[in-house]
Amino acid sequence: MLNYIAKRVVLAAFTITAISFLSFVIMQMPPGDYIDWYILKTKHGETEHRGELASGVDIDILAERLRGEFGLDKPMLLQWWDWYSSILFRGDFTGGVGETTSGGLLVSIEYMFSKTLPPTILVAGATMILTWLLAVPIGIYSAVRQNSVGDYVFSAIGFSGLAVPDFLLGLILMYLLYAYFELSVGGFYSAHYLNAPWSVGRLIDLLQHLIVPVVVISTAGVASIIRILRNNLLDELTKPYVITARAKGVSSWRVVMKYPLRVAIGPIISAMAYVLPNLLSGTIIVSVVLGLPTMGPLLLEGLQAQNMSIAAAIILVMGSLTVIGTLISDLLLMVVDPRIRMTD
Repeated sequence: MLNYIAKRVVLAAFTITAISFLSFVIMQMPPGDYIDWYILKTKHGETEHRGELASGVDIDILAERLRGEFGLDKPMLLQWWDWYSSILFRGDFTGGVGETTSGGLLVSIEYMFSKTLPPTILVAGATMILTWLLAVPIGIYSAVRQNSVGDYVFSAIGFSGLAVPDFLLGLILMYLLYAYFELSVGGFYSAHYLNAPWSVGRLIDLLQHLIVPVVVISTAGVASIIRILRNNLLDELTKPYVITARAKGVSSWRVVMKYPLRVAIGPIISAMAYVLPNLLSGTIIVSVVLGLPTMGPLLLEGLQAQNMSIAAAIILVMGSLTVIGTLISDLLLMVVDPRIRMTD
């Protein structure tokens, strides 16, 4: 088993390196770069270099000098290595383009990870917990009580969760909570708790503001898991070993939980590889709509500013989470399904 884990870890490292290269190259393919955007802002007097233009410095000379300072005049392969090596050895995801300026163009690694990553993990973690707590029991109930009123109700809710866009559901919930309960749920905190020290009141305020984003982002995941688990369980409950167990007097609860559930939940565990990045990507539009300080708005701002180092870094984080999720799902499958342990 240790050899299996070691092989998976080494393969994951190579895969993450390949993801970093592909994400960086794709981000560099559109015409223009960060300096083009910065020069445009400078022309409008919105950056710290506006004084140089006012003193008569040629704009092309300024652009070339800035490209040299940030290493954007190097070949793409060297730019990628500078960026990726800075991640590996210095923990800097910005690749040298990493100090916050008055123009809001450059984002430091401290800002990226101390200000945006913890809220992102908080929302994604709470969403994952809620998704599994709701989806697994409902999926089991829908399979065991097939064609019941509850099955139809949960199926309707599930299809609605898949059909309604997350941001639209977020807007609806924000309106309903404000109109009928006078609760403002934009952001993470109310105005009077924004810079306040931690207290019970601030924690309660945070939990109130988490309700809408967590519910909104989890709807599609809950609906998908319910349908997958229900269909897999229905297929297993008609197999001979289940019929034999019931004929021998084994209780229905034990019959379902002992073997059919362990087999039916396998595809859901396998899908965990896509759950982590989907949770992060699902927060992008929702975070913009709800005003959440997560990595979603940062990615949007990076793309708008053509700051491809930040955009590629966030894409690398999402790709790495896919690899990590795959590793975790493989290990969990070894625990849940003895057949995998036998083959490995």
